[in-house]
Amino acid sequence: MEGVLLMLNLYKNIRERRIELKMSQDTLAELTGYRDRSSIAKIEKGEVDISESKIREFAKALKVSPGELMGWDEHNSQTEHTPQGHKGVVINVLGRVAAGIPIEATTDIIDTEEIPEEMAKTGDFFALKIKGNSMEPRIMDGDVVIVRKQDEAENGDVIIAMVNGDDATCKRLRKYKDGIELISNNPSYKPMFFSDMDVQTKPVRIIGKVVELRGKF
Repeated sequence: MEGVLLMLNLYKNIRERRIELKMSQDTLAELTGYRDRSSIAKIEKGEVDISESKIREFAKALKVSPGELMGWDEHNSQTEHTPQGHKGVVINVLGRVAAGIPIEATTDIIDTEEIPEEMAKTGDFFALKIKGNSMEPRIMDGDVVIVRKQDEAENGDVIIAMVNGDDATCKRLRKYKDGIELISNNPSYKPMFFSDMDVQTKPVRIIGKVVELRGKF
């Protein structure tokens, strides 16, 4: 039932966002690879299902993130940057976080993002560009996540972690009495369980918690 409601939200949001942008159905059809407006009309009425890849195309055409189009409100607005009139703090967007190199010393800086000053006062932050599809459909390849640097996290948090000396990875954390599990949103990827001993010996190291997602196209 929840999946049906999400899809109904999707069709409704497509129509509302198109109207908000004063975009015609013909234009949206052209931007998303459909032959004419009739296909868009059917989609907006919920008469035709669309694939995950098409959701990304619609999101790009309508200048929002896939999550916003689906109606997910986690982290509030994913594409909202510092509100107008509020002072912001610029942080670096990293292309990768390499093992063995302090974040402060990372030279793989590919862009910058701005966060509210109020947020910046709560800790040290960096941004990371996501590579790969392991966290789809919530976090897409190319999205940017805002990360608060910390070495501990709560059950269910989305974290940035390093495992066995590899580069940092984005996963959801699940805690057990005898260890932890790093979970991908994409069911094609199996959860990775690490015993308490594994955490110490591999090691598995949490370097930050994802606090915001900003979709990029």
